[in-house]
Amino acid sequence: MASDVRYHAPWWLPGGHLQTIYPFFILRTAPPSYRRERIDTPDGDFVDFDWVDAAADKPTVVLFHGLEGCSSSHYASALMHAVAERGWRGVVAHFRGCSGEPNRLSRAYHSGDADEIDWMLRQVRSRTTGNLYATGVSLGGNALLKWLAREGAAAGTLLSAATVTSAPMDLMTAGHRLSSGVNRVYGRHFLRSLRRKAFEKLARFPDLARFRRVRAAGSLRAFDDAYTAPIHGFQNVVDYWTRASTISEIDRITVPTLIVHARNDPFLPGRYLPPNKTIRGPVEFEFPDRGGHVGFVTGAFPGKLSWLPRRTLDFLARHSTQVQDVSAGPAHRQNETRA
Repeated sequence: MASDVRYHAPWWLPGGHLQTIYPFFILRTAPPSYRRERIDTPDGDFVDFDWVDAAADKPTVVLFHGLEGCSSSHYASALMHAVAERGWRGVVAHFRGCSGEPNRLSRAYHSGDADEIDWMLRQVRSRTTGNLYATGVSLGGNALLKWLAREGAAAGTLLSAATVTSAPMDLMTAGHRLSSGVNRVYGRHFLRSLRRKAFEKLARFPDLARFRRVRAAGSLRAFDDAYTAPIHGFQNVVDYWTRASTISEIDRITVPTLIVHARNDPFLPGRYLPPNKTIRGPVEFEFPDRGGHVGFVTGAFPGKLSWLPRRTLDFLARHSTQVQDVSAGPAHRQNETRA
């Protein structure tokens, strides 16, 4: 398959909802053999990296997963199998609390966590001598875009290229959609996991008023207002969703970046995103008409998830400029919510 072949959804899998749900439940495959590395953070917490190993001078792809995702998520397994097949190195960088074990602090992760992206990228950079690439999916994609836009030209000292898939770049719109209509099914799915983790943290860091608000939260908007926003230094959910959105910052990105987003994505349909003609610089938008949210199933029934990994890696392989090793970098800027 050539790298510029457009995505075509199979006839037997119609609609954005089925194209989102089917791969999540049906096309899960065993992840590759990972090597887990636990890294302590400067603020006394930890993150877990799951590595697909190869020689240190091979290209390395770091994946930032979506909301409540992990290295065994369907898209992570598919990408890391493809990375291994190319003889590259890969690593799934888990956000705090997403690797199967609660993190130590009350903070977790959020859609605009550019500081965490920066620190994790520098950790990966210090462990590789080849080209470093980053890819982000859904929430992880928005956080990666936030970092790319914030750093501007400086991002090129770490990364050769990046890709982003199904990122909720307009968090206000995506948040409203996940809290209304049939999309509430997705919101409730995420909310079950998020509330469970929040209750665990509130048991260790008691806050009765916050506990009551989290317990009463019946939507992602209410949960983000009760927990995500205040824990990470935002005034409220509106402040969080406004400052963490990246839709107005794409023009500040200088690293070659591919953004893939289906027009029928239930979380944030393509009509809410800027058309290609309004984007300047090295950012490429690809808007398949179908594909759902991080779906992109191809082939005859039961289908496969080969299109997105190949599209991702083919784009990254076109940008193989070696970058300067700046692994030392500045100190991790904890609890900072730059937007």
